[in-house]
Amino acid sequence: MAALMVGVSGIRGIIGETLTPRVAMEFAQAYGTYLGGGRVALGRDTRPSGQMFAAAAAAGLLATGCRVTQLGVVMTPTIGHAIGSGDFDGGVMITASHNPSQWNGLKFLDERGLAPSPEIASRIAQIQDAGAYGFERVAFAPVHEDHEAGRRHVDAVLAAVEVDTAPLRGLRVVLDSVNGAGCLVSPGMLEALGCEVIHINGEPTGRFAHTPEPIAENLTDLCEQVRRHEAAAGFAQDPDADRLAIVDETGRYVGEEYTLALATKSVLSRRPGPVAANLSTSRMVDDIAREYGVEVVRTPVGEANVARGLIDHDCVIGGEGNGGVIDPRITLVRDSLSAMSLVLQLMARTGRRLSELVDGLPRYVMIKQKFECPRERAQAAADAIAQAFAGERIDRADGTRVDFAEGWVHARASNTEPIMRIIAEAGDERTARALIARVRAAAGLAEDD
Repeated sequence: MAALMVGVSGIRGIIGETLTPRVAMEFAQAYGTYLGGGRVALGRDTRPSGQMFAAAAAAGLLATGCRVTQLGVVMTPTIGHAIGSGDFDGGVMITASHNPSQWNGLKFLDERGLAPSPEIASRIAQIQDAGAYGFERVAFAPVHEDHEAGRRHVDAVLAAVEVDTAPLRGLRVVLDSVNGAGCLVSPGMLEALGCEVIHINGEPTGRFAHTPEPIAENLTDLCEQVRRHEAAAGFAQDPDADRLAIVDETGRYVGEEYTLALATKSVLSRRPGPVAANLSTSRMVDDIAREYGVEVVRTPVGEANVARGLIDHDCVIGGEGNGGVIDPRITLVRDSLSAMSLVLQLMARTGRRLSELVDGLPRYVMIKQKFECPRERAQAAADAIAQAFAGERIDRADGTRVDFAEGWVHARASNTEPIMRIIAEAGDERTARALIARVRAAAGLAEDD
C-alpha cells in the first residue's frame, strides 16, 4: 500500500487506504491549530470524494475556532486568488492534482495564497502526529458559502489583458478540462477573449475521461479534435486546473515546457523584468530572458519555492516546466487561466500561428526519468553527483543540478512520491541521454534501478 504522502503543500493519499475522512479532519485540525483560528477558505476539485473530505476538513477547522468559507468546486488558482484578494488567514484545497481518481488530498495555503514554508509544513505535521490540537468549546462560527470566487478569478485575468484582443474574435480553440474544476469557468473566460470554444471532457463529474496528467500520451484525443475542428489551439488542464499543456493548430502536442516559455515571451515583450523558474525548467526561459536583457531566478522545485523567488526578486512572471504559470498580478499559485490568456495575447499581438511561435523558440530535447528510491538514497545519490562533477557549475538548492557546456542534468528526490527524478536537457536526444548516463554512473545508479 502506498504511503500517505506528507509534503510542503499538504497531504495526498489513496482513498480508503492512506487517506480517510479521519486523516483529513486531523490534518485540517492541525492546520487550524497552527493558525490559532482565523478565517479560512475551503475549496475542492470535482473528484467524487471531494465533498466527503471537504466536510471532514471543515469539521477539523471549525474544531479549532476557524471561520470557514466554503467556495465549493473551484480551481486551485481560484482559491489562491480568493485568499490574495480577500481577508483570509489561510486556505485548504481538497485535491490530488494530476493523480488518478482513487487519490485525493489536502493542500494548505497561507495568508498570501502560498504553500507553507517547509518549517511551517513540518510544524503542522508535528501537531497531527502528536495529536496536540487546539479545540474551541463555545464560540463556533457558522460556515459561510461563496459561489462567486471563480467569477472574480476570471474577471481578474480579463482585467490584466494588455493587448488588443480583436484578432482573437472567432478564433477556434479546443479545451480539454478532463472533467475537473476547470470545466466551470474556463470556457467563459476564453469566450470573453473572443474565442469560439469547443469543450471536450467538460462535465465536472470528476470521472476523468483519460489519465488526468496533461502529458502527450494522455492527450491523443485533444490532438485529434484540434485537427478535426481546424482549431487554432488546443488547451489541456489537469483536474485542479493549475497546469496547462498546449497543442498547436496542426494537432501537434507542443509540451508543457512550452507553456511557461510562451507565457514568458508574452509578458517580457510588453513588460521586461526578472523571471522565476525552478531548477528543472527548460533553458528556453533563459534564452528568452537573455533576449530582453533580464535575469532568471532559479529556485527549488515546487510552486511555493518559485512564488517566493518571484516575490523576493520582484519578478514579472514565473512558473515551472510542468505547465505551471504564475502571473503575480492574479495569484501566486500556478494558474491555467493566466497561462491561456498570456499565450493567446502573444498570438493576438504577433499575428502568428501557434506553431510559428513554438518553432521560433530555441529547440532543446528534455529527457525525464524516475524510479522508486527512498529519500535517503536519493540524497546520497545527489551528494555523489555533486562530488563527481565538482568542476562543473553546481546548484545544490534542490538535489543536485549540474550545468555542462552541452546541457544540464538535475537529480532530486520527489516532493510528493518516494521516487527519484533525473532530468536532462541538451540540443539533441543523444547528448541528453549521454548526460543522464554519466550522472547515473557517478551516483552508482544502474539503468534498471
